[in-house]
Amino acid sequence: MKNVYFDSAATTQIRDEVVDKMTSVLKENYGNPSSTHSFGRSSKTLIEQARKSVAKILNVKASEIVFTSGGTEADNLALNSAVRDLGVQRIITSKIEHHAVLYTVNQLQNCFDIEVEYVSLDSKGHVDLKDLEERLKSSDSKTLVSLMHVNNEIGNMLDLKKTAQLVKSYNALFHSDTVQSVGHFELDFEEIPVDFTAVSAHKFHGPKGVGFAYVRRNSGLKPLIFGGEQERGHRAGTEGVHNIVGLEEALKLAYQDLDKEQAYVKGLKQHFIDKLKQEIPGVSFNGACEDHTLSTYTLLNVCLPVSQEKALMLLFQLDLKGIACSKGSACQSGSDSGSHVLNAFCSEEDLKKPSLRFSFSRYNTKEEIDYVVATLKDFIES
Repeated sequence: MKNVYFDSAATTQIRDEVVDKMTSVLKENYGNPSSTHSFGRSSKTLIEQARKSVAKILNVKASEIVFTSGGTEADNLALNSAVRDLGVQRIITSKIEHHAVLYTVNQLQNCFDIEVEYVSLDSKGHVDLKDLEERLKSSDSKTLVSLMHVNNEIGNMLDLKKTAQLVKSYNALFHSDTVQSVGHFELDFEEIPVDFTAVSAHKFHGPKGVGFAYVRRNSGLKPLIFGGEQERGHRAGTEGVHNIVGLEEALKLAYQDLDKEQAYVKGLKQHFIDKLKQEIPGVSFNGACEDHTLSTYTLLNVCLPVSQEKALMLLFQLDLKGIACSKGSACQSGSDSGSHVLNAFCSEEDLKKPSLRFSFSRYNTKEEIDYVVATLKDFIES
């Protein structure tokens, strides 16, 4: 049996170079970064070097990078502080955001009685920027807009710069979950006027349990976690030096040959689209998956012509064949309620069919795609 991993949007395979770097730090740089002796100073130096490296890649100040446990914490940090400390009275978001945003917004609405509005989506799940502008015009309340750059289930891409400029033209704050885009696209946060973003290392071949928030200077953001003065007072807790160094190494490697890797993975995605159309009549794609300009090259959300009864066995059968993919988001895979993303814009007819998310990386091959398509074809025709 083959083992085929097409679930990189959930988590990526860690690079060997990252493992080697982290192992070295675990063995040799075990001092507490807050200690003033040489062991502590050595660890602290590695953290600050990593901060500078990350900042340089995104063209921001090192002081604007706050290391966190991952994207969820970074989202929570920005949203909570915006309401609690910055006076935000209204949040505009969309119904296809990651639950790290949606659940946090719901909690803030319950605790602080803020206004929450959901921007309209078109038939492909794209944010309607005209509707966003109308909502920005409609109130003088201090507003934060939270819209993700790349959707983790359908891959739709937001025009981040255009959206940020629109939001700033109405003096609102802008937060964007960039977990699926940092490490996969060139981003210049000095040029794109976003106030807060969230990033997670395990989405670009780094370790789990570490990420960072980009926090624009002089934003007034306050900590979510209290205790020590780590991360310049933004995030208390002894830093995982090996994880932070692993994040740095993974991010540097991601951008080292980005054009080459983009072209390779985009070729895999197109091959998958072509093979599915060729072998499975009636197949369709959710969101804007087929359009490389409107969707990320890293994932494909496929709607299969299968009955609801047969669909119940689909993921199980794929797993038996050694194929890893997702029913929507991995964060939701234990839920029977279906994908909140697809529910937000898909037709009733399409929602009755099974949809699978296949996501790709530099470690995948066309031969693996051919195996997956053949397996899907056999299942549908059996």
